[in-house]
Amino acid sequence: MNVNSAINFDDLRLMAKRYLPKIAFDYIEGGVDDECGLDTNQAAFRRRSLIPRYMVDVSQPSQTTRLFGRDYAAPYGIAPTGLAGLFRPGADLMLADAARDANIPFILSGAGTATIEEIAKAAPDHSWYQLYAARDRSISEDMIRRVRDAGLSTLVITVDVPVHPKRERNQRNGFGRPLKISVGTRIDAVRHPRWLASYLRHGMPMLSNWTAYAQNGATADQVADLVADQTPSPLSWKDIEGFRSLWPGKLVLKGVMDAGDARRAAELGVDGLMVSNHGARQLDRAPSPLDVLPAIKTAVGDKMTIMLDSGIRRGTDVLIALCMGAEYVFLGRPTLYGVTVGGGAGAAHAIGILRREVDMVMAQCGIASLDQLGPDRLYQDDNDDRRNTRDI
Repeated sequence: MNVNSAINFDDLRLMAKRYLPKIAFDYIEGGVDDECGLDTNQAAFRRRSLIPRYMVDVSQPSQTTRLFGRDYAAPYGIAPTGLAGLFRPGADLMLADAARDANIPFILSGAGTATIEEIAKAAPDHSWYQLYAARDRSISEDMIRRVRDAGLSTLVITVDVPVHPKRERNQRNGFGRPLKISVGTRIDAVRHPRWLASYLRHGMPMLSNWTAYAQNGATADQVADLVADQTPSPLSWKDIEGFRSLWPGKLVLKGVMDAGDARRAAELGVDGLMVSNHGARQLDRAPSPLDVLPAIKTAVGDKMTIMLDSGIRRGTDVLIALCMGAEYVFLGRPTLYGVTVGGGAGAAHAIGILRREVDMVMAQCGIASLDQLGPDRLYQDDNDDRRNTRDI
């Protein structure tokens, strides 16, 4: 499987579908309930169009974007994706390396399989950490201390997981705690020999950042049971205030979709918001982040840095989000597909696909630098009811 033959993200997705057994691919691909949200996220982008402009010198386009006082080479980064090591052993470190080499940020998931300390060593200037709060708040406080001591600049707190969502694909596949692997699932794994050989060689990946809070010598299954016992843990504004007091760096809340919540976060000294519906993996009938973005931007103005994830699949999507008020965007599934099928080279190829698309769309729109983007570059057709034709 030649990952470099992929010319877009859907090519990478189909390669990952062929490489992974159904139980693993469905974990990446799936949403919740009826999975309406998966289409909602992408349909929101399809309802908007970019107005082309020509006779402009776009021979040297620049994607350079300043975020939290640092210049990155592009306006997009890698969102946190849990259990990446199940799909490709070492995937978190491969993604961090690819982000470092591309000069974009990488967010290590709180359900990641590399440690905070390993990521900080590999990509100290490009890595952030995403915290899933534990029911035992002393665990969360210690994780924040570890992130601080490792020298990472940004802590991302995911706020949109008050309860376990109903991810029906996972339930049907027996992907939960405890794992319930059927005979059919085992047979399907045999049909994916390259992934199976890797899994048999490396075993179930460890949720490494949680091992410090488990019993000595805990297995991967025992650590996973600990995480299942400690999460999800509903958060309050008092918790956010406490985390703010503990964390000296940039603090971002991920999953804010309400303008009132955005204002409250600003009052507590939160530095940034990631407008996100968790890739349509929490509340199926939530609006798309793109649709709520303008109200949130209006609510907090320049008091906070406003970012967006969920639904980014094309270079056009990146520019549309920026036109509508996002200062930066993140994407998770596409780079996870890339690293799954091609390791570090696959992650780099996924980033490169998006870079080339953004360059081409900027040229078509007569944009030499991203500071030229704004609402005036958009054309919106609210009557466009085209549907997504994802191959599931």
